[in-house]
Amino acid sequence: MAESDCLFCKIANGDVPASVVRESARTIAFRDINPQAPTHVLVITKDHWFSVGELANGDPDLLAEMLREAVAVAADEGLPGHRIVFNTGSAAGQTVWHVHAHVLGGRGLAWPPG
Repeated sequence: MAESDCLFCKIANGDVPASVVRESARTIAFRDINPQAPTHVLVITKDHWFSVGELANGDPDLLAEMLREAVAVAADEGLPGHRIVFNTGSAAGQTVWHVHAHVLGGRGLAWPPG
């Protein structure tokens, strides 16, 4: 997929609106439009990276910034506990081909469920 076709690149560039909760020089965090928990925020890179593995190998400092921002989102949201999830590839549920971390919280998220 070309970066010009990437939904998250369009959000990062301000071409598509999003409910932004936090922003740094190289990341942006916004509420997921299809939340899977009471708090569900996505943290993305402003530059296009396909996956967390690609980012880890190509710019580990940016990956660390993403994680710091995800932790800050959880603190800003007042979450007593949270989960940070990266889906990589369609078999793992990745549907947007731009690296993003899901920050989930606001209900019990103990593992295994049940």
